Amino acid sequence: MAATRTTTRKLTELLDPKFMARLDSLDVLSRKILQGKLQGERRSKRRGQSVEFADHRPYVVGDDLRFVDWNIYGRLEQLFLKLFLEEQDLTVHILTDASASMGVGDPSKDLFARRLTAALGYVSLVNSNRLTISLFADGVRMQLPQMRGRSYLSQMAEMLLTTECQGFSDFEKACQDTVAGRIGTGITIVISDFLFKQGYESALRRLIGAKYDLYVIQVLSPQEIAPDLAGDLKLLDIEDADTAEITVSSALIKYYQRNLAAYCQELNDFCVRRGAVYVRANSADSVETLVLNYLRRIRLLR
Repeated sequence: MAATRTTTRKLTELLDPKFMARLDSLDVLSRKILQGKLQGERRSKRRGQSVEFADHRPYVVGDDLRFVDWNIYGRLEQLFLKLFLEEQDLTVHILTDASASMGVGDPSKDLFARRLTAALGYVSLVNSNRLTISLFADGVRMQLPQMRGRSYLSQMAEMLLTTECQGFSDFEKACQDTVAGRIGTGITIVISDFLFKQGYESALRRLIGAKYDLYVIQVLSPQEIAPDLAGDLKLLDIEDADTAEITVSSALIKYYQRNLAAYCQELNDFCVRRGAVYVRANSADSVETLVLNYLRRIRLLR
């Protein structure tokens, strides 16, 4: 009983209890598993005997008529097949940036990223998916591997609440470490500002594979999106201490915002071309809204 009280207390530092209650009704969805099965076939669950409806697709000659949705046919006079989702032994990898640059912003990107990690981790654990959470800077710094079940909620909260945000980022090494530990079929979620001097292309290519869906969630602070600066400034890179002296004008701010928008669009395009999903978030936005609305709409969660 004491362990349960500790878990609840620590989790509520990251997630509101009402939010957690709503997360209880969600689960993680893998597009790879759904698309990898014969369309319309009845797929037995590994964790139970019932069959769960997942989606529709148009009927094709030769399909099994037992799976036609006759209710839709009655309304639209078109044939659609019901698809059923097999709840396989789904593996979820969450790779969260804990380098020094994530501590920037008000509210900080780091707090947003950890709350989002906690929410996605919670959904995974309460549904008995296999979960690995890795916090990275210059490679993976802290990791909880191969967790399954509610008993790991306290360990997840402890790591997310106690690991400091520091150091420079080596995204390539972090992705290399992640791929080395992936097993089975499932989902990889990367949560970061993606402001890597060495770029992201080579690292993300390591995470793209036939057995894993990839979700890229870029978190930026309000101050990065719309800087409120003016005059002569000396900028300091929080990770490697590089400095630059600039004179901030309205024209420079507009130039910066165009470059930032172009950079985010390039990251989005890179993901789309390779079958990954890109999401951009503002650290001032609600994690609850992102999870309960947007991540369900793009079918990361159901």
